[in-house]
Amino acid sequence: MLQTAASLGGGPGIGIDIFDTGSTPEEAAAAARNAVDAGANMLIGPVFGAQARAVAAAVPNQVPVVTMSNDASLAGSGLYVFGITPAHSAQAVLSLAAQRNLRDVAVIVPPGAFGAQSVAAVQALAPQLGIQLRAPIVRGDPAGIGAALADGGGTPDAVYLPAADGTLAPFARALSGLDIQLLGSAQWSALDLESDPAFNGAWFAAPDPLRFAPFRDAFAEATGSNAGIIAGLTYDGTELARTLGRQGRQSRRGLQAEDGFSGVLGPYRFLRSGLCQRGLAVLRVGSGDFALIGATSV
Repeated sequence: MLQTAASLGGGPGIGIDIFDTGSTPEEAAAAARNAVDAGANMLIGPVFGAQARAVAAAVPNQVPVVTMSNDASLAGSGLYVFGITPAHSAQAVLSLAAQRNLRDVAVIVPPGAFGAQSVAAVQALAPQLGIQLRAPIVRGDPAGIGAALADGGGTPDAVYLPAADGTLAPFARALSGLDIQLLGSAQWSALDLESDPAFNGAWFAAPDPLRFAPFRDAFAEATGSNAGIIAGLTYDGTELARTLGRQGRQSRRGLQAEDGFSGVLGPYRFLRSGLCQRGLAVLRVGSGDFALIGATSV
């Protein structure tokens, strides 16, 4: 399906070759070398961190690698992180929370790298936005979350729940009667939120639905499946390579263009560090639909 996403765009003059990166770092590195031998000046992919590191190490320094991973720690030494990172989501929802005067914020995260990166992102943003951030809570029993929040000094204005796994809904239900604004990350966009009353009124970061809709419809027509963020990244990455190819700028300097780029997931701009700045929308969950209530730019 990702190959289909890559093929939906296009334009005159620049072809895109697709190489299977397999399932291991070694296979990904071999595919990258084959791509460079075939004349590639820029590589888009892979998704997973171990493969991305192997690819960057396998190709000449002047060949930039744009990984669709959301792991910001990968950035640097010719490796550019294109995925929607925890920092992108936090920037979008916390900026809106601050604008709406929701400044007492708690964050509940899972154990592991994603949770740690989400906490780090929120901690970095809070002073800039005038948010009073409570001590992070690593998820435990949803039934005890109300008491855990009360121990932090009473009910907060908002709770940020970035992870969208099987434990999200029980936490949302446990918080639904506490008059707390729920905040979520772009991971929430893959869920059927509008069918669960516990999410009614929640805000979450997401691709701009107006930008994403034409791609979503084309992808559904071609595959019979819903387009997710990875499909959108694949499309945007392919179009990025085509655009820079037509301009003769498939290079680090081309990637780091100050004006940035516009994609189906929203506007973005690469930094010299290998990180990517992204503009995301903020959606509010309604009864059967979503409303666009805010957005960030780059």
